[in-house]
Amino acid sequence: MDRDAFIAQLGGIYEHSPWVAERAWKARPFRSRDGLHAAMEAVVAGASHAEQLALIRAHPELAGRLAVDGQLTDASRSEQAGAGLDRCTPEEFARLQDLNAAYRKKFDFPFIVAVRGLTRAHVIAQLEQRLAHSADQEFSACLREIARIAGFRLHDLIGE
Repeated sequence: MDRDAFIAQLGGIYEHSPWVAERAWKARPFRSRDGLHAAMEAVVAGASHAEQLALIRAHPELAGRLAVDGQLTDASRSEQAGAGLDRCTPEEFARLQDLNAAYRKKFDFPFIVAVRGLTRAHVIAQLEQRLAHSADQEFSACLREIARIAGFRLHDLIGE
């Protein structure tokens, strides 16, 4: 693919951050999907702290305002629905809202977890546990989770 087609096809792998695909394009050719994923992870690892923070902040809160308003990307909507976050009980929804608010207040970015394979209860439990972390621990945890999300999205797009 040429650069523009590559970015058009892969620019959404990292939420609202096509710059990752744009920079990874320079590392082509890729021998495999995993090689492409590794190149994209290297781009994120080599990005400035400000760029990494912007990448984290580009992610929506789980079961947050964007979900309620129907403004998630297709990938985020599907991922959250897969974890049942679109079917929260009123109590679960209220708990998620409270935890999201506490998390954002403490860290100034949204809680991020790769929800594939998780239930609502798992998501809530992880959010509760991770609130005890330091800002540096959570910054790193969010970048790890973003890499997992990207890996899932690449697999969905490219397959084996």
